[in-house]
Amino acid sequence: MAFASKSPWVIHYDGSSCNGCDIEVLATLCPGFDGERFGVVNTGNPKHADIFLVTGSVNEQNIEVVREIYDQMLEPKVVVACGICACTGGVFHDCYNVLGGVDKAIPVDVYAPGCAVRPEQLIDAIVAGVAALDEKSAAMKAARKGA
Repeated sequence: MAFASKSPWVIHYDGSSCNGCDIEVLATLCPGFDGERFGVVNTGNPKHADIFLVTGSVNEQNIEVVREIYDQMLEPKVVVACGICACTGGVFHDCYNVLGGVDKAIPVDVYAPGCAVRPEQLIDAIVAGVAALDEKSAAMKAARKGA
């Protein structure tokens, strides 16, 4: 395990979801499923976060907020789309104001579909995000050595 992934900090953003996935994200980080056993810490500051957990679809009202949070995060960073709404727009994909999934606003590294996404699946997605974080960190180190 690389240095960057020893204790990944996550920031969670609810992009207009029904709150089903939000409850599951919180359940994942609470003692019942104990996401902290992998070193996962929830933070409210994008500058401290390594992994961006997004629930809900992207619409005209929140697309700039999603981009701003993403831009405030330091490199390397990973985005996890939590739930089918964050992946594709879900049941709201035909609504007049829904643009689609999170990938319409920012690049997504890991998709965790489900309605609502289960905590076990979120833990798997965060672990996959940690692997992506390690890869990005190694690529950044290689780029620094080559420059």
